[in-house]
Amino acid sequence: MTGRLQDKVAIVVGAGSSGPGWGNGKATAVLFAREGAKVACVDLNEAAAGETASIIEGEGGVAVALQADGSKGPEVEAMVKATLERFGRIDVLHNNVGILELGGPVEASEESWDKVMAVNLKSMFLTCKHVLPVMQAQKSGAIVNVASIAGIRWTGVPYISYSTSKAGVIQFTQSVALQHAAEGIRANAILPGLMNTPMIVEPLKGVYAEGDVDEMIRLRNAQCPTGKMGDAWDVANAGLFLASDEAKYITATQLVVDGGLTAKIS
Repeated sequence: MTGRLQDKVAIVVGAGSSGPGWGNGKATAVLFAREGAKVACVDLNEAAAGETASIIEGEGGVAVALQADGSKGPEVEAMVKATLERFGRIDVLHNNVGILELGGPVEASEESWDKVMAVNLKSMFLTCKHVLPVMQAQKSGAIVNVASIAGIRWTGVPYISYSTSKAGVIQFTQSVALQHAAEGIRANAILPGLMNTPMIVEPLKGVYAEGDVDEMIRLRNAQCPTGKMGDAWDVANAGLFLASDEAKYITATQLVVDGGLTAKIS
């Protein structure tokens, strides 16, 4: 590793994995640490956050595991305070937390809509609310929000709350970026395409091949121009670039990480 985040402090929200293997947030937290960052690994699932922090510490990195519900203001405020108490500053905020529930406006319940909006969109509002003042005082900072190509394209799966929330993430990110650009703060969004991560298994296995996970993966691979879905490390590497000083003149943009899929279905 080349130390692209050397001596920086990063918060990764959604740093746990929803199942065995590498989720986007878990991979991002570990990669940030490998590149020299001290990482606050935040997740609703305390054990999942702890697993990620343990991987980092096992590799000789510095991490702390913090439990927080990103949709609840007091918990987010406490998480940010704990990070400052431990590390003294916040250079990078990486918002990865997200859930997916199926259904269009007719099929989805009001409760399902509210839950997805709270987790996928309100959480980013709350983390920015409490981290931005820290970055303003420092006159520097990088925010990376994980959206989705579902926010700009119909992907063939009816999940109205998910796609709407991810479209909201894109505009939210642009608004934050432009409001704070003159303060040395950057904000960008990553738009992953079809990814092979633990998150896809439970929500989507009923959509493809009657629950046959292996067949679901085969069908999703076949949708991609490259013949294969991306993985968590593809998203993590995009996040590393946007968080690093290599992207110092990049803000208010969307980095699509989809193997060419949006060009195919545009």
